Amino acid sequence: MWASLAAALALTGCTGEPSTPSPSQTSAPASGSPAPIVTPSAAPVIVPGGTAEENLPVFSMVTAAVWASPQQVSGRAYVDALVTAGFDKSAMQVTYDESTVGDPAESIQFAVRWGDECLVGQVGPSTGSPVTVVVPALSEGTCLVGSTRPIDW
Repeated sequence: MWASLAAALALTGCTGEPSTPSPSQTSAPASGSPAPIVTPSAAPVIVPGGTAEENLPVFSMVTAAVWASPQQVSGRAYVDALVTAGFDKSAMQVTYDESTVGDPAESIQFAVRWGDECLVGQVGPSTGSPVTVVVPALSEGTCLVGSTRPIDW
């Protein structure tokens, strides 16, 4: 089942990179009039009454920020950062950072249940870049298949 989740994440997890202004946006037109000012958009914020899809930009931004940190393979770091961003800790799941024999996990997954859907992230050495997607919640009301660690901190 992990393979099917990984495949689903790989197939649907492509997120757009911020666009780079085209030369026409950054240089003055031939007529000599000033070029339009290009300003970065504001950072995404939680939409409390919104859909999981509407909150995916915040989830993805938090995931990318933790991935860029020294704690990139710590499930707790993702949970803590998502809580700081405004997600409900009681709606989260995270897999273990280590295998049953104590080796670092090849990938870790973390999720936030949002209504009938889940925001799911996957990171780790075998994943490459972080992957974030929205998927339907499982029939038992959870987001991740298999064993997850208690979020008891």
